[in-house]
Amino acid sequence: MGYILYSVSLLLLLSVTALYLTRSRWIPFLPVPQYIYSRLPSSFAADVESGFSSSAFDLSANVQSGDARAGLDDQGKREVQKIMKRRKVGFDEARRIYTEQRFAKNDIGPDGTPRDPKFVSFS
Repeated sequence: MGYILYSVSLLLLLSVTALYLTRSRWIPFLPVPQYIYSRLPSSFAADVESGFSSSAFDLSANVQSGDARAGLDDQGKREVQKIMKRRKVGFDEARRIYTEQRFAKNDIGPDGTPRDPKFVSFS
């Protein structure tokens, strides 16, 4: 009985090791459920359709003028979308939270003033 348990354990260890070492070859073939990945829009028109527009952040002028640029920043859209889903808030609130997080990461206060003690302002 010990021989069978040892053989199965060794075979399992070798299989897992082989799968781990070759994961770059077989992972792209795994099916990805739709709820894990949602494609971000790539134009201003698609941004408006996806809810990345509001009365305070209006993209309709860009759409009406036929702006051919790629739309909003992909990383920013992804983060705002995560905030909207996680905290169940609207676009404006998610954009405010995202901006405050970026400010905090760069050592800037919520009101936009630097937190650097050496900062001197002449107003």
